Amino acid sequence: MPHEKPIEELMKERRQKLEEIRKLGFDPFGQRFERTHKAKDILSKFGKIKPGEKLEKEKVSLAGRIRSIRRHGKLVFAHIEDFSGRIQIFVEYKTVGKKLFNLMDKLNTGDFVGVNGFVFKTLKGETSIWVKSLNTLCKSLRPLPAEWYGLKDVETRYRRRYVDFIVNPQVKNTFIKRSEILKAIRQFLNEKGFIEITTPTLQPVYGGAFARPFTTYHNELERKLYLRISPELYLKRALVGGFEKVYEICVNFRNEGIDTRHNPEFTMLELYWAYVDYKDNMKLTEDMFEYVAKKVLGTMKIDYQGKKIDLKPPWKKITMYRAIKKHLGVNVESENLSDLKAFAKEKGIPIPDYFNKGMVIASLFDLVEPKLVQPTFITDFPIDISPLAKAKRDNPSLAERYELIINGQECANAYTEENDPDQQRKKFEEQMKLRKKGDEEAHMMDEDFIQALEYGMPPASGNGIGIDRLVMLLTNSPSIRDVIAFPTLREKI
Repeated sequence: MPHEKPIEELMKERRQKLEEIRKLGFDPFGQRFERTHKAKDILSKFGKIKPGEKLEKEKVSLAGRIRSIRRHGKLVFAHIEDFSGRIQIFVEYKTVGKKLFNLMDKLNTGDFVGVNGFVFKTLKGETSIWVKSLNTLCKSLRPLPAEWYGLKDVETRYRRRYVDFIVNPQVKNTFIKRSEILKAIRQFLNEKGFIEITTPTLQPVYGGAFARPFTTYHNELERKLYLRISPELYLKRALVGGFEKVYEICVNFRNEGIDTRHNPEFTMLELYWAYVDYKDNMKLTEDMFEYVAKKVLGTMKIDYQGKKIDLKPPWKKITMYRAIKKHLGVNVESENLSDLKAFAKEKGIPIPDYFNKGMVIASLFDLVEPKLVQPTFITDFPIDISPLAKAKRDNPSLAERYELIINGQECANAYTEENDPDQQRKKFEEQMKLRKKGDEEAHMMDEDFIQALEYGMPPASGNGIGIDRLVMLLTNSPSIRDVIAFPTLREKI
């Protein structure tokens, strides 16, 4: 293995070549280039020609990044890569002349070039382009990692995602798949009659989730604003205004910790559907996951990090209380608050003094989540941790709410929406009491939203689905940072 040069030396050599390219009369940072084909098109269309065959009448123009280059006297072979794939180019001194052939000596892997020529197949059977002319489009001044120890460190890959895309094709494929997933979701909802609505990113009152917000200040308006933690309360305002099926795929911002499942900036789908309840929403969610999986993967059965998961509906349903009883052996419904707090502390769960019974139960359920691998609807949440949901008609201590758990993590959260303005006010007031006791993630009072409800909102059900977690699942990605192109990272020390 040849000795690796320091990156500083490699960059110095490239800058010297940059000046040499200019002295030859070429622009190292070129202009618009007209392409007739992409690499994949040429390989597909002409892949069956015979070794040694030249199609001199098949003129092609192609542009991309040089990924390899080999010099053999007065011949140069290189591979250039565009978004569709790679193809070999062949440059012959006799064909291009002295000036252009001298330029080839100044090029490196990583440089962008545009070539014009014709298609042929080498004697070894590789479909290639015989170059007649070549344009420099961008001189790469920093070598790709393959030239200086590779790009293997995970943290470096996240910080320099632009390089990660270049040297790790599977990473680029993940984000192509992400785009396909988003397209399939929109197709599904649009076909169901849902209308996509855009809600404010900057909000005077944040709400729709338990979270701490990012705060900013608008100079002209002279007021504090918050980056949205959820679009929920605005989408429900749309229902008040007469819309019956609405959704938004948007970026939310929550001032919280960073781990393999959480990023402060993340993508959510939220939808709201008038005249239905959370049971109808379950069926919609099953149908949506089935549609997306078939559209993107062609199958309902996936392998996620060594676990076989079957997305085919119908999915299992179990109440939160029964799930806790099954896996932890405690009947949370009959236990009082103090005993539940003691039990939680025995399990190593930190319980703040202000926690009510529902919050303790939810903390206990966190121990159950990792045990739920196959798609499971967890239903009937405590009403006191569901301040935007309707109470169950036969048990007002519970909410008409579910969470979808797949592979031990929440993938969707839905409920029948509270549409009684007086009840909603009482629930906000209870949340404000919790804030005074120290709960920084409790909901704010939103007077404008209550006023909207006073105009009347039809019975409805809403659902929030974590897009990033869904993409993780369908691309077999272990971390949320693997499916966010440029994730939030700690400051590099």
